Amino acid sequence: MMESTLTIRRAGATDIDAVATAFAAGSADEVVSAWVMAEDPELAEAFRIQHAPRLIERSVQDDEVWIAEADGRIRAVSIWQHVHSARRFEIEAEEACGMSEAVPGRRSLARLATVTALLAATHPREFPHRYLQLIVTVPEFRGMGAGGAILADRLKAASQASVPVYLEASTDRSSRLYARNGFAREGVTHTLPEDGPTLIPMWFRG
Repeated sequence: MMESTLTIRRAGATDIDAVATAFAAGSADEVVSAWVMAEDPELAEAFRIQHAPRLIERSVQDDEVWIAEADGRIRAVSIWQHVHSARRFEIEAEEACGMSEAVPGRRSLARLATVTALLAATHPREFPHRYLQLIVTVPEFRGMGAGGAILADRLKAASQASVPVYLEASTDRSSRLYARNGFAREGVTHTLPEDGPTLIPMWFRG
């Protein structure tokens, strides 16, 4: 059987619904998301139905969403930000803190506030740079190279533009994948509380 041809392209407004569906499927077991939403099925459902579509819509408008697809199906989704200041991360942290304070005692919202505060405090102040906010693969397509194909395509573009790329790997396995694509660990790792994952800062400098 012939292998499907994988296409890497930037998502547009007409792709939002399909990309949001793929993104929700691929990120459900991502370790940071899973830690935030552990034992909170209501939040997990709200993430799938409400947050994922809003995030993808905003990212298509304000940032860049790049996808890998084959045979008309999206296999992997990534969000790339062009970062010129830390203000957007500070705003996200403030919003998450407000949600947590509005519903005291809800652990998932407290964890969300913890993550966003950490990201705001530790995001590098080296501007400008591109930030790989996330990259996820739809479960049935994992291990087929979709995520790696997006990385190769976008890192080639970043190298040609002489712009560094930053990310936080959330597992040792993912950090090894990024390292194979030219990223290097830089800075201090940060382990989230309550048996949370460790975030590993990494840079690609072309």
